[in-house]
Amino acid sequence: MKTSYFFILILFFGFVISTAQTSSNNRVSPIDSIATNIDDLNVEIIYSRPFLKGREFGKDIVPFGKVWRTGANEATIFETNQDILIEGKLLPAGKYSLYTIPNETETIVIFNKDWNQWGTNYNEKQDALRVTVPTFQSEENIEQFTIDLDESGAACLVWGKNLFTFHFQES
Repeated sequence: MKTSYFFILILFFGFVISTAQTSSNNRVSPIDSIATNIDDLNVEIIYSRPFLKGREFGKDIVPFGKVWRTGANEATIFETNQDILIEGKLLPAGKYSLYTIPNETETIVIFNKDWNQWGTNYNEKQDALRVTVPTFQSEENIEQFTIDLDESGAACLVWGKNLFTFHFQES
């Protein structure tokens, strides 16, 4: 009898997990996450991944010089378990929303204290840190917005032909 209940529980929880994954993956801009561990430092980014769909980054979508939620839907979340230096500037441990102001030659990366929100409710007064990094042009046109983290302490964000990277390390 215990085996039957156990089997039913496995089927039920498998169905619940499968249903949750399917519903989140049916979004127009699917949610994704990326994480890295460097010694005792853990960094995770949770974000939605929109598609260009024939639009041009910097013009038709995400106009240059305007605050962007750096993804779609809910605010992109940047979380670190330790105080870190981003481009040499201190960011205390915690959760932040990640915004950017892209331009053709440079991008302002913004870590905002109000992380639990819809992505378009940006409030500059809640900024914890801003850093400016170069914007590069890629040869390849990337259809779906992508963030990558590596173990050297770099976050690379690319969409369309626009690419920018910021670096982080333990403080």
